[in-house]
Amino acid sequence: MANTDPQTDLRRERFRAYCRAKHWENDGRWSVVEISLATKKATNKVSDLLRGVGSFGSKIARDLEDSLELPRGYFDGLAEISEPLPTNRQAIFTLDIPPAVVIPGSPSEADKPKHNDAIVIRQFDTGGGMGGGLVLQDQPGVIESWQVSPEWMAKNVRSFTSAKNLCIVTGFGDSMRPMYNPGDPLLVDIGVSSVDFEGVYFFRVADEGFVKRLQRIPGQGLLVISENTKYRDWTVTKDMDFQVFGRVVKVWRGEEF
Repeated sequence: MANTDPQTDLRRERFRAYCRAKHWENDGRWSVVEISLATKKATNKVSDLLRGVGSFGSKIARDLEDSLELPRGYFDGLAEISEPLPTNRQAIFTLDIPPAVVIPGSPSEADKPKHNDAIVIRQFDTGGGMGGGLVLQDQPGVIESWQVSPEWMAKNVRSFTSAKNLCIVTGFGDSMRPMYNPGDPLLVDIGVSSVDFEGVYFFRVADEGFVKRLQRIPGQGLLVISENTKYRDWTVTKDMDFQVFGRVVKVWRGEEF
């Protein structure tokens, strides 16, 4: 149910007006992915703010102002911007959105996007950032990067912390069949670093990497579950060298024809 507090309504209307001025609305439909990239907020959070669902408190207002480089108090009507907003779409991309959002790492010349609004999703780095590398058993090569449009993101990836936190992990091993096969692409949100609810996570125990379903068992630890029933469940306990790299938010399963 929408919040009818006058201050909340003012913030929401000024946020909508700002997004309209940036041409982030077309025929009554919001460009949620573009707004998410600019504000550094998850797409579901942006959608809630625009639709009037949930709260629009002072903290979120200040966060949005900082992300959009607006003066403090702008969404409360206490400050205005001294220069007019861009009036054409090219100016939006030049001033506010980089030519590509690179996730994570820097692209080579060959990786540069062909379109100004392309989103480049990079391969997950299994190297030095983890202290000596990570072993992925039975990995059949890797998918290095994707270039996708904001429209593709909006239609195919519903829940993630930020587009900048998305990366590709190439499926390895057969323990998660039939969810995916070795070599299939997995989209991982590295903005998630803890197991707050049951889901499929990319994680390591010591120097070995896993993609498994994790379920918290009170007093015992994390139950590690494979989709393939020939693999037995096991438990991550407190004495193990354990680290969550991210939550799997989307998988694509390849089939032979």
